[in-house]
Amino acid sequence: MDKIPNKTAQTDFKLHPLLSERWSPRAFNGEPVETEKLLRIFEAARWAPSASNEQPWRFIVGFKGDETYDKIFSTLVEFNQLWASTAPVLVLDLARKSSSKNPEKENHSARYDLGQALAYLTFQAMSEGLFVHQMGGFDLSKAAELLKVPADFHVVTVTAIGYIGDPEVLHPNLKKMEYALRTRQSLAEMVFSETFGQAPSWIQP
Repeated sequence: MDKIPNKTAQTDFKLHPLLSERWSPRAFNGEPVETEKLLRIFEAARWAPSASNEQPWRFIVGFKGDETYDKIFSTLVEFNQLWASTAPVLVLDLARKSSSKNPEKENHSARYDLGQALAYLTFQAMSEGLFVHQMGGFDLSKAAELLKVPADFHVVTVTAIGYIGDPEVLHPNLKKMEYALRTRQSLAEMVFSETFGQAPSWIQP
């Protein structure tokens, strides 16, 4: 455990520890995730907010060693395959395209709402001692085909879940990123007032 890097965010303002300690590791220790913890993190996703309470998110969960896991893993780009096999759980994240209340109407908030559900899932996972790494690097069409995703659902992301592991188990090309300091744009670069690009007076540059 002493080789696991300290990735606590160097924030300008104090945050809840679940936020400042959250990051997306690539090294997991392979230990299976307890069912009761999985139930709680998906329960957290269940209670995320969504437009008109549509709850458009769906999750297909694979456990290392089962067919679902292998199918999800096979869709990942080579870069993600270099590390994702250390995670005991892989999840395919989906969002319903149409409104459940009016199937003829597009739910333009669906992917946004899925993102909120995954954020809820992530912070519940952190509270359980687990870590989450979300990926966009995979073959969406292949995933839809292999997992028999209905046409009315967007295939959006893949999520790895597990207990953090030693970065030294990773491919040499990945270790540097695992130890690198975390950085973010400043608030002045993303929060505006009056017009786009104008930082509010209450944000100090």
